[in-house]
Amino acid sequence: MRDLGTGFGYLLKGQRWVAGHGRWFGFGLLPGLITLVLYVGALIGLAYGADDFVAWATPFADDWSEAWLAVFRGFLVFLVFALGLLLAVITFTAVTLLIGQPFYESLSEQVDKDKSPDGTAPESGLPLLRELWISARDSLRIVVRAAAWAVLLFALGFIPFLGQTVVPAIGFGVTGFFLTQELTSVALQRRRVEVREQLVMMRSRRLLIWGFGVPLAVSFLIPFVAVFLMPGAVAGATLMVRDLLGEDGDEGEDEGSGTAGDTALAGPDVQHPGAR
Repeated sequence: MRDLGTGFGYLLKGQRWVAGHGRWFGFGLLPGLITLVLYVGALIGLAYGADDFVAWATPFADDWSEAWLAVFRGFLVFLVFALGLLLAVITFTAVTLLIGQPFYESLSEQVDKDKSPDGTAPESGLPLLRELWISARDSLRIVVRAAAWAVLLFALGFIPFLGQTVVPAIGFGVTGFFLTQELTSVALQRRRVEVREQLVMMRSRRLLIWGFGVPLAVSFLIPFVAVFLMPGAVAGATLMVRDLLGEDGDEGEDEGSGTAGDTALAGPDVQHPGAR
């Protein structure tokens, strides 16, 4: 259970870091603002079109009594919008990271330089276009996985009682996991850690990942909050990666999250950048 608190601590540390570096906070807001405008427009369109979509998809209910028809289709409209909102929360970070790759890459590098004893940051050594392609490809993979989970949870939501209690809790856990993977990928891609290796690392420390990602997922449900938390979330995810890979030395051990045992959990293919 200690990992839950440690994960939440990284989220707070990231917010404190950007609060102390105001220029980077403003710099990191731009991609989130662009994505927010796009998502708000999509959700408004969904809200206006959900009635017509549900009516088109349920022609068998046209002859029902007006009261039952209103209840049935009203519930389906709610579920359709809820699914759209869940997909928006799950994919917001991936789309924002894709749009803001150069912004968040620079922010993450600055965090690494600030925390590194020699003031340097790991570099992938890849051309910019290659980095953008890898980021887009990996983001698409994450979105596909997240969408599959969203559809499954949407279907499970029809189960009485469980659909209104257990399923939403699972949804926050799934969302928090994918949010954290998306955010840590900024720092991990610069270290040439592939998506498969990232998943090994995330799954080996699920409580840590949930401690970071679930509070973030809950806060993202509040309008506009995601935009303002994104810069700090990227900074916090970078700090967590440094400790997971043992790059902070004794400092990571003091916090219980950067030991050699943690590095081993990342899998045999994950190498420390200094070994390249």
